[in-house]
Amino acid sequence: MTRSSRQRERERESTTNQETEEEGIRECSECGSENLIKSSDRGELICDDCGLVVEEGNIDPGPEWRAFNHQERQEKSRVGAPTTQTMHDKGLTTTIDWKDKDAYGRSISSKKRSQMHRLRKWQERIRTKDAGERNLQFALSEIDRMASALGVPRSVREVASVIYRRALKEDLIRGRSIEGVATSALYAACRKEGIPRSLEEISDVSRVERKEIGRTYRYISQELGLEMEPVDPKKYVPRFCSELELSEEVQTKANEIIETTAEKGLLSGKSPTGYAAAAIYAASLLCNEKKTQREVADVAQVTEVTIRNRYQEQIEAMGIHS
Repeated sequence: MTRSSRQRERERESTTNQETEEEGIRECSECGSENLIKSSDRGELICDDCGLVVEEGNIDPGPEWRAFNHQERQEKSRVGAPTTQTMHDKGLTTTIDWKDKDAYGRSISSKKRSQMHRLRKWQERIRTKDAGERNLQFALSEIDRMASALGVPRSVREVASVIYRRALKEDLIRGRSIEGVATSALYAACRKEGIPRSLEEISDVSRVERKEIGRTYRYISQELGLEMEPVDPKKYVPRFCSELELSEEVQTKANEIIETTAEKGLLSGKSPTGYAAAAIYAASLLCNEKKTQREVADVAQVTEVTIRNRYQEQIEAMGIHS
């Protein structure tokens, strides 16, 4: 190879490397891995396999100050809370502090206190400008109350709030109670996020009856085009086993029973909570950690008859003789 051809080859390689870097396709020079991650606290590009710092000096999007605990972070932060769908104004409204102190922490005069009290009262009144916003404010507070009672994560509350806002925008609330639609939105959000909560559990924390919740849920899911997958009974198993204080072995066996019998078509048309409860009851017997049908039924909020019927079907499908 002549000198000119070698030079052309080097130029071609450098051009290729430059294009590769521009496209963002990089690899570790130490181990050749392409598994590179960006460190958010230091602004460095690091190889996840060998730990080599591939690139440093990136722009750090974090604050310029450092904090070592939550209190320091709160004191140094100069921004407010992020926007949220769980508040009717998305958390953008200014609130007047109730402490009645000035910027230096000193108590204000009685005249200023009465003025602040009046301003606070008017500020609360003007936060909702019409009936639609008052409706939304009440519904979102109901969703927050029920979600707290059920112990579901923040993401479920956000999704439920979005579903309720869509229902309000499509005028699906007309002729129905605000509590009923709010509860149905929360139940739909639980199913969307894969958080297993039965209609019985939802109705226990709600102010409306189970029948109305089910009817309203079917209506809004159809009108809003919410594509809901059937609930997997295996999602109920860990929580039910935990409440019954059963071992990991029982949980594994119950999942195995559900998988095997569902493949044979027994799950079709059955209540997922009852199906999961029967599988747990059968697994507890097989693993010598016997629980009564009454104990399992109380935890799953189903009847003993449901457990007996599903249990008989499952052990027959598994080829187990009771």
